[in-house]
Amino acid sequence: MRCLDAKLGITYWRFVNASESWKEEKMKAIGIVGSPRKKGNTEIITRYTLKAIGEEGIETELIGLAGLNIRPCNACAVCEKEETCPIDDDLFPIYRKMKEADAIILASPVYFGSATALLKAFMERTGYIAYNNGRPFEGKVGGPLVVAERSGQNFTSAELTGWFQILGFFTPGSTYWNIAFGSEKGEVEKDQEGLSTAWNFGKNIAFLIKKLKA
Repeated sequence: MRCLDAKLGITYWRFVNASESWKEEKMKAIGIVGSPRKKGNTEIITRYTLKAIGEEGIETELIGLAGLNIRPCNACAVCEKEETCPIDDDLFPIYRKMKEADAIILASPVYFGSATALLKAFMERTGYIAYNNGRPFEGKVGGPLVVAERSGQNFTSAELTGWFQILGFFTPGSTYWNIAFGSEKGEVEKDQEGLSTAWNFGKNIAFLIKKLKA
């Protein structure tokens, strides 16, 4: 269990006793879809991963950024002084949900060789807020999911993985890189290897959450 010593300003881990089992704690995983297209391939594969997690008794929620107002960081540096962001948009309520979750998935299609501008803006601001205010994501479980028509998945996956690494997540693997292929809506469902990888990724997330709660 991750603990904070407010006096010393440090975080540390302690082992819980057997009575504090994961079964007594409510667990939750959220999947954040950074595609501006609703019900597309990225959402499909994220739902598939969350289904694998949900089968293990863990609550899940999918959060789509499509249609939301998520503006880019403007370097105001307010979050360096307090855990807030003065930009008045839809980001901060999602940030609060992220703090409460045990696992976070970031999912993106590949747009011109990279993650979407929508998701990158989201990552920048949530990353800065968390990094400057006690690192609340440290010790959580998380990882990326990426979908593309042809190429760019590995670079985008590495791009998203860097966000998880700097914020102190535990990132489980799967049976392949967490990538899948698809362009038109629904095409990702034809990528059996991609679906299998996403499913196994979800199972590993659930396994790791429970181990960390034990």
